[in-house]
Amino acid sequence: MKKTIFSLALGTFGLGMAEFGIMGVLTELARDVGITIPSAGNMISFYAFGVVIGAPIIALFSSKFSLKSILLFLVAMCAVGNVIFTFSTSYTMLAIGRLVSGFPHGAFFGVGTIILSKIAPPGKVTLAVAGMVAGMTVANLAGVPFGTWLGHAFSWRYTFFIIALFNALVLLSILAWVPKLYDKSEARLSEQFRFLKKPEPWLIFSATMFGNAGVFAWFSYIKPFMLNVSGFSELFMTVIMMLMGLGMVLGNLMSGRLSGRFSPLRIAATTDMVIVLSLLMLFAFGEHKVASLTMGFICCAGLFALAAPLQILLIQNAKGGELLGAAGGQIAFNLGSAIGAYFGGLMITLALRWDYVTLPAAILSFSAMSSLLMYGHKKAKRQQEHQALA
Repeated sequence: MKKTIFSLALGTFGLGMAEFGIMGVLTELARDVGITIPSAGNMISFYAFGVVIGAPIIALFSSKFSLKSILLFLVAMCAVGNVIFTFSTSYTMLAIGRLVSGFPHGAFFGVGTIILSKIAPPGKVTLAVAGMVAGMTVANLAGVPFGTWLGHAFSWRYTFFIIALFNALVLLSILAWVPKLYDKSEARLSEQFRFLKKPEPWLIFSATMFGNAGVFAWFSYIKPFMLNVSGFSELFMTVIMMLMGLGMVLGNLMSGRLSGRFSPLRIAATTDMVIVLSLLMLFAFGEHKVASLTMGFICCAGLFALAAPLQILLIQNAKGGELLGAAGGQIAFNLGSAIGAYFGGLMITLALRWDYVTLPAAILSFSAMSSLLMYGHKKAKRQQEHQALA
C-alpha cells in the first residue's frame, strides 16, 4: 500500500506544480508572450475551468474502466496539456494548454481517494488520503519555488516542460505500483443527487468557492505584488514562494491538530475571519516587507487550513452521495480559483495600484465566512426543530 500512496503522491505533486507554479513566473510569461499580466493571470482561470469540466465527465465514465486505466489517462492528459502550454506562442494556445492541464486535477484526487479507500486497512483511509495529498503540499514547499527560480534564471517554459517530463515518471509509478481495481456503484445516480435538495451542502460549496477565491485574488498576483508593492527584488521571489509553501504545509498540519478539539465549522469560519483580516492588513501595510511576508504567510496557511474541515462538512452533508459531494467540492474550489484570479486582475485592468488586489480578496473571503455562519444557523435551527418534534 505504501508504494501506491507514494505513486499517488507523485501525481498530486505534479498537479500542484502545474496549478501553483504559474504564480511564480507570471511576469516572465506575460513579457515573453507579449500579453498583459492580468491576461497572463487568466491562465489560472483556464486551469480551473479544466478542473470543473473534467471532474463530472470522468465521474460519468468511471464505472466503465479500471481505476488504474483512468489514472493513466489523467496523468497522460496532464503531460500533454503542459507540453502544449510550454510551446505555445499565442494567448489561444496558452489557454488550451492550461484547460487540458486542469482537466485531470479534480478527477485524479477523486479516483485516488476511491483506490485508497479500497486497499487501506479499516481506520487508515484518512491517513492514506493525507499521504496522497502531501504531494501537493510538498509541491508548494519545494517544487513551486524551484520552478520560480528556473523561470527567472532561464525561462518559464523550462518550468512547465519539466512538469510534463515529471508526469512521465508518474505514469511509470502508476503502472508499477497501483493495483487494477474497479468502482462499481450499486446506488442509482438519481439517489446520489438527493442530498443537493437541502440548502446546507450549497452553503458549504459557496464557502469553499469564495474562500479559495479570496486567497487566489491576491495569491495569483503574488509576484507583481511583492515586486511593486513590497519592493522585493526578483532574486528574492524563490525564497518568498518557499515561505508561502511552508505556510500551506503548516496550515494543513495545524488544521488537523485542531480537529480533535474544535468542530470543522468553527475551524473553517475562524480561518476565514483570519484570512479577511490578513488581506486587509496586506492592503494597509503591504509596502512594509516584514508585514507583507507575515500576512502573506498567514493567508497561505489559511488556504490549506480550510481544506480538511470543509471536506469533512461536505461528507457530513452528502449522505448517499459522498463521491459527488467530494467532486462538487473540487469544482467549487477551482471555480474559486478562476473567480479570484479574475477579480484580482480586474483591479489592474481598471488601472488601480497592485495593492488593490487585496480588496476584492477580502470581500470574497468575507463572503465565505458569511456562508459558513449561515450554514451554522440553519444547522442549529434544524436541530432545534428535531428536538421539538422529539
